[in-house]
Amino acid sequence: MSGPNGDPNISTDDGIISDEDDLGHEEYEAINSMLDQINSYLDDMEERNDLLNGKLHELMESNRQARLEFRAQLNGHQTLENCPAIEDPSSPGRDKVDEDAAGK
Repeated sequence: MSGPNGDPNISTDDGIISDEDDLGHEEYEAINSMLDQINSYLDDMEERNDLLNGKLHELMESNRQARLEFRAQLNGHQTLENCPAIEDPSSPGRDKVDEDAAGK
């Protein structure tokens, strides 16, 4: 007969496996207390994990927004670089545009 984990040479006749309660009431209480502590620690870890996960999502969204704004600024500067009269009000091209607008 195989054992509880599929071990081929373990049987209940060897005395290794027994249905008797060898643990007293105090041992069960101690085990229950330890399990309650472990459960409490796991709950605390889960709560911290959820908070960290939320903060990570906020950070990722903030980073995404910053990247979009940075790209928009870059695209704006690239457009302005193509038109120096608009970019630099003191450039000679700006005066020419002003004169043309005034009808000179």
